[in-house]
Amino acid sequence: MNWKVLKTETEYKKAVKHAMAIFHAEPNTPEDDELGLLLLLIKDYEERTIQMPELDPLEVIKLKMEERGLKNKDLEPIIGSKGHVSSILSGRREITLKMAQRLKDYFHLPAEIFLHTA
Repeated sequence: MNWKVLKTETEYKKAVKHAMAIFHAEPNTPEDDELGLLLLLIKDYEERTIQMPELDPLEVIKLKMEERGLKNKDLEPIIGSKGHVSSILSGRREITLKMAQRLKDYFHLPAEIFLHTA
């Protein structure tokens, strides 16, 4: 099949359906090559058409704290003093680049999440 840049949702759905059908193609076969091309076309279409919601960094931190059963004091080694933690979590103070890097490592999430303000 001759594939081209996906421009419509119908083309996208057709490409996804076909990619699923040949997903277990043997390496170094024409089907494997076609699958690779389809995955690139699908990714391109999704990047152009699907908008991911912006995450509120404070909500992400609070959710992760809740998931792990953490208290504000548990973030002091990452963010700083008790006052800094309180200021960050209340939104009175911005997360710095250094804090974002530490939060990224601590929560195992992309640093970009902590650099956006909602």
